[in-house]
Amino acid sequence: MKNLLKAGVTLLALTAAWAMPASAETLRIGDSFPVGHYISENMTKVWMEEVKKASNGEVDFEYFPAEQLGKAKDLLSLTQSGVMDIGYVGASYVSDKLPLSSVGEMPEAFTTSCQGTKAFWQIAKPGGALDQAEFAPNGVRVLMVMVLPPYQVFTSNREISGLDSLKGLKIRSTGGAKELASQLVGAVPIQIAAPDTRDALSRGTLDALLFPHSSILPYEVLPFLKYATQDVNFGSFVVTYVISQNKWDQLDESTQKILADAGEAATLHGCEVADRMDGEDKQKIAESGVKFVTFSEADQEKLQEVLGTVSQRWAEDLDKRGKPGTEILEAFRNAL
Repeated sequence: MKNLLKAGVTLLALTAAWAMPASAETLRIGDSFPVGHYISENMTKVWMEEVKKASNGEVDFEYFPAEQLGKAKDLLSLTQSGVMDIGYVGASYVSDKLPLSSVGEMPEAFTTSCQGTKAFWQIAKPGGALDQAEFAPNGVRVLMVMVLPPYQVFTSNREISGLDSLKGLKIRSTGGAKELASQLVGAVPIQIAAPDTRDALSRGTLDALLFPHSSILPYEVLPFLKYATQDVNFGSFVVTYVISQNKWDQLDESTQKILADAGEAATLHGCEVADRMDGEDKQKIAESGVKFVTFSEADQEKLQEVLGTVSQRWAEDLDKRGKPGTEILEAFRNAL
């Protein structure tokens, strides 16, 4: 009798184990976004859920937000080394390794996230000009991207009365296009990752931010802000999630297709949400007391003239360093 009971328990355990959707692949993914950030909520998590659904639970994730596995600037190297399988990479944070990827941050002819995102996706996805020039040589491939809506200037104390009022401001930048743009309007760019901006404002390390509307609330910097520009384009920011080529090659073709298809779908969904939230969050910021300032027509023309040189200067600088800056800029413009 005891043996029969033991056999029955074993059979039940085996049956239960067979009935549970075992995960054939668990991927580690990490980023620097705080919990609840609109990018992770509306692109990253959407992608993970779609992958789980399409794979019938055979692919699962261990997700590490808020720099749990490393600082924003280190996530590319952590992905390359295999500490994580998939990592968020902000192009400006790793401009030493991915200088060409900042092309999506140029103050080019796009006014919405989706316009910039779709163009960048065309050149960054596997087989695209940027993939061949930069991502593939770094041993990674892009799974999904987002180009944020155009950045604005937010100041902590100085009133924005016109273009000249930006001179001398210690302004948060992420390198690349926004650093050039800051310098061209007479500001002093300081390269600081988004998670560190609140402390930098509170200590006086920064006088101002270059940020999109929808990053103001998640990073809790609103209490330190009083004035902001509107209806201008100081550049953007490129968000990518990449998987190491080594890890990709270990996956079967079915899993690869699921990851890629879900990545493209999440890319399109994410930018649509970003565009909708951009207007909604601007309204919330204004209602909190931040004064949005419209430059005079003369200042707008002057700003457009100044910023119009940013892309060409960026491309020429890369050309001199032996990088195909002009080629990638033209590819991005054609995609737009």
